[in-house]
Amino acid sequence: MEVETETTNNVMCLLTDPEGTPLGAPMYLPQNAGPQQLQQIVNKLLSNEEKLPYAFYITDQELLVPLGTYLEKHKVSVEKVLSIVYQAQAVFRIRPVNRCSATIAGHTEAVLSVAFSPDGRQLASGSGDTTVRIWDLNTQTPMFTCTGHKNWVLCIAWSPDGKHLVSGSKAGELLCWDPQTGKPSGNPLTGHKKWITGISWEPAHLNAPCRRFVSSSKDGDARIWDVTLRKSVICLSGHTLAVTCVKWGGDGVIYTGSQDCTIKVWETTQGKLIRELKGHGHWVNSLALSTEYVLRTGAFDHTGKQYSSPEEMKKVALERYNKMKGNAPERLVSGSDDFTMFLWEPAVSKHPKTRMTGHQQLVNHVYFSPDGQWIASASFDKSVKLWNGATGKFVAAFRGHVGPVYQISWSADSRLLLSGSKDSTLKVWDIRTQKLKQDLPGHADEVFAVDWSPDGEKVASGGKDRVLKLWMG
Repeated sequence: MEVETETTNNVMCLLTDPEGTPLGAPMYLPQNAGPQQLQQIVNKLLSNEEKLPYAFYITDQELLVPLGTYLEKHKVSVEKVLSIVYQAQAVFRIRPVNRCSATIAGHTEAVLSVAFSPDGRQLASGSGDTTVRIWDLNTQTPMFTCTGHKNWVLCIAWSPDGKHLVSGSKAGELLCWDPQTGKPSGNPLTGHKKWITGISWEPAHLNAPCRRFVSSSKDGDARIWDVTLRKSVICLSGHTLAVTCVKWGGDGVIYTGSQDCTIKVWETTQGKLIRELKGHGHWVNSLALSTEYVLRTGAFDHTGKQYSSPEEMKKVALERYNKMKGNAPERLVSGSDDFTMFLWEPAVSKHPKTRMTGHQQLVNHVYFSPDGQWIASASFDKSVKLWNGATGKFVAAFRGHVGPVYQISWSADSRLLLSGSKDSTLKVWDIRTQKLKQDLPGHADEVFAVDWSPDGEKVASGGKDRVLKLWMG
């Protein structure tokens, strides 16, 4: 009789990580075991000295109730082994932003890009008025107006060590600024024949102090620049149409997405083409890396710790990168005008891992969550969609915007997602409930650019109404 009760009250479960690697053998768990008990088991099996928070998923749905309740509700047979995916959660929690703390005028044309520095202490914006502005976040006032461009500033990017800010214009020129003085460090960097579409820095764990960045342009080329030598050191040419986006990966290769429907992978010592990723039927608009958040922030995390030397920075950046990446290869997601996305593991294969379909219009922006567990996509179909970051499987659609969604940004703890739209609003979505958390109206016109600060304290937005808004929790 004993045996009988044992099998009916227990469920045979197999715990696996998001990549599908099992954590030990399948085990019997009591039906009254819930997320808290599972958390204790995982911490024990992984011999974590500090107890870490985990979330648990059964077929992409978070388990929030005891196993027995789940099985009953979903009519799952207890005969089969139940596969449960455990995912580590950030130990810290970001407060949702819910109010506008400052509306800063100053730009005389649309704000086209906003970006927080890696340590979260400064904010930069680029505008159609040909200027870059650097803002002091403590006083919420402009620190510097950086002049030197002759045309719209289309994109800006901070170096991961926070020492440089680069901006690219519609004239194809790039300028490097010193964020401490607001002055350009030298003349404009010239070489591109058409406007700049993207800028990405070499990761700090590969090279500190940061010297090299790559730019992509409508002229069909990407160029690697050295800010110390003040010139283009390598030209990556091979695309037959405009290069729309560029990313410098954590293992040292560069990815370029183009209107010629391909994504090319380059090595960075001589600029040789390593492989070509084909599959999209139309322009590639956006690329994102699973490690992007740690690449962008380098050695800086939500605690705001500062570093005394480039060596220390490089070491900490490498530790953060390795911890985030784990044993899995770096993943790349691409979004296209063909309404689809592809998930790739470029180091492993030139064929996509998954084709992600469901958007009804072009995919404008794709972005991995800081922990790499989710992919979010923004589309002209007015929706934001959420996907599993490891498998590319569709998870949820966030609807609420009444215009195309231009840009998205994640909170540092990967629990909240921000979107900015043509409908003049920002919206904050809760990943756990998969619902709207906060509606942030206030802009008088289309919101082109949004960014969430790495320390999670603030959100910045800019758009057609020429103002920069700061939002807080």
